[in-house]
Amino acid sequence: MTVAQAVVEYLSKQYTVDSVGGQDFRERLIPGTFGIFGHGNVAGVGQALKQYQQLDPTIMPYYQGRNEQAQSHQAVGFARHTRRRQTFAISTSIGPGSSNLLTGAALATTNRLPVLLLPSDTFATRAADPVLQQLEQPYAYDITVNDAFRPLSKFFDRVSRPEQLFSAFHHGLRVLTDPAETGAVTISLPQDVQAEAFDVPEEFLADREWRIRRPDADDEDIRRAAEAIRAAKRPLVIAGGGVLYAYANEELAKFAELTGIPVGNTQAGVGVLPWDHKFSLGAIGSTGTTAANAIAAEADLIIGIGTRYEDFTTASRTAFQNPDVKFLNINVAALDAYKHGTSLPIVADARKALVKLNQALGGYRIGADLEQRIAAEKKRWDATVDEAFDTRFTPLPAQNEIIGATNRAMDAQDVVICAAGSLPGDLHKMWRVRDPFGYHVEYAYSCMGYEIPGGLGVKRAALAEAAKSGTQRDVVVMVGDGSYLMMHTELVTAVAERIKLIVVLIQNHGYASIGSLSESLGSQRFGTQYRALDEEHHSFDDGDRLPVDLALNAESLGVKVIRIEPGDKVIAELEQAIRDAKAAPERGGPIVIHVESDPLLDAPSSESWWDVPVSQVSELDSTKQAFQTYVDHKSRQRKLLG
Repeated sequence: MTVAQAVVEYLSKQYTVDSVGGQDFRERLIPGTFGIFGHGNVAGVGQALKQYQQLDPTIMPYYQGRNEQAQSHQAVGFARHTRRRQTFAISTSIGPGSSNLLTGAALATTNRLPVLLLPSDTFATRAADPVLQQLEQPYAYDITVNDAFRPLSKFFDRVSRPEQLFSAFHHGLRVLTDPAETGAVTISLPQDVQAEAFDVPEEFLADREWRIRRPDADDEDIRRAAEAIRAAKRPLVIAGGGVLYAYANEELAKFAELTGIPVGNTQAGVGVLPWDHKFSLGAIGSTGTTAANAIAAEADLIIGIGTRYEDFTTASRTAFQNPDVKFLNINVAALDAYKHGTSLPIVADARKALVKLNQALGGYRIGADLEQRIAAEKKRWDATVDEAFDTRFTPLPAQNEIIGATNRAMDAQDVVICAAGSLPGDLHKMWRVRDPFGYHVEYAYSCMGYEIPGGLGVKRAALAEAAKSGTQRDVVVMVGDGSYLMMHTELVTAVAERIKLIVVLIQNHGYASIGSLSESLGSQRFGTQYRALDEEHHSFDDGDRLPVDLALNAESLGVKVIRIEPGDKVIAELEQAIRDAKAAPERGGPIVIHVESDPLLDAPSSESWWDVPVSQVSELDSTKQAFQTYVDHKSRQRKLLG
């Protein structure tokens, strides 16, 4: 076989095996391969995929894409919805085909989500030297573009000889399926080696199972954790994505109901509890609810479960103002379990740790005063969101209204997708989630352009889920015009495969999120509006709005478009448009709903902070004032949490 043929057949025989709560799972780890072909892989992986397609299309289905980065985002979206049990492989050509994957690699690794990247590389033999698109470094001639993947991947290898294939893929898939290590796995395949023939041992091509490691919590760690919880007066749980990946949401609900300890959630942790659960405080931190942040400020024990403690979660280390606050961190990855100098790290699967904690904490419950405070803060925040959703601005609505309309029009099991701009923060604090799979916002890397390809990956997973279990989920992407312009081309992929992806495209003529941040930092929304160039001042701040019609753009790609015109009926028409889109045929292709908003109407305040440094000296009065505000917030920042 050629190396490429061996790779494709090998990947078709890999299975993920998992067991959670007595339920067993076995599924193909790599159910398909994306690829854009060039001289680096057309005669290697491309030939192998074509050969197996003719022999049996089920061996390794091939999927097209319009951009390598977008293909990696599809794989990540798919991986998250399958709870890291499955992902896709991606083959690229050399040079720009490979380097287009770099952002995707960083996003996957930052989010702790698996993706298998197979970038092609230049000739291992150097028979053609330099080949088209080859990078040359005079100080190290063995460096190629693909070496840029090393710091972005959780595993990297280069197969310079066919015999290296065995160890490269064995160790690569070990990392891919390890919850504590997973991220981007990059195996570089030189273009000449891909086409080289060699003898492949039959055992390499045999079925192989990769069991998801779910380490149990040490009994002594649980004893110490239970002791710390019993001693706490105002404990608080911060639940992250690790709770969902461990299928621990039911055990977390038991924990909260047993103890009365309230739960705040990170972006990745939205869905650990329904929004209206008695002990759910919702989002926490810089984009959090006032309820979660009020309780966090007084907490004396933070129980972090499956969170990486991003700065948004800790409000840049200002969220926790109790001078005696301690941290108890439960995480499958030691890196995250030991965050912020905690003296109580538990390196374990979230679900298994919670099962033991629930047994160890029998009879413990928080005080009635804290329960009353939780109820009061929840009531206050719910009223705030009700007002934000129900206030009507005309002719252009606030983004709050658009979020509320979308939330109401979707069914409980549907999934909302977002990644960058002002939407993720507003969704985090206001979205009323009702299903553990109902919220998917990529916020570890917050990558503009992730939304449409990531949503397409989620929809692929939802279609597979429906075929197995009958659960039907519509996937609704919420995206601003800035992110849409970054990477909307995967709409063509959805058109080609007739995949129903619903996209709510919000047109606000610029970068609303950074515009607001810029204003708060004294930089007056500089460079954040889509305007024509004022040549006299060389400014894009005050010119005419660009005559860009994004609805027409989507139509030109073959997408069905519903335009919502400005006026006093925008919200009612938007809700109806989403319901109409949901009623459309499942294989009818993507639908874009275009609506304009007023970018100057903000969401309710989280009563929190995010550390973005302000210029210490300036000629601008706005910057001077912003710096004084920054100094005030900075004084509340803790140097080390413990």
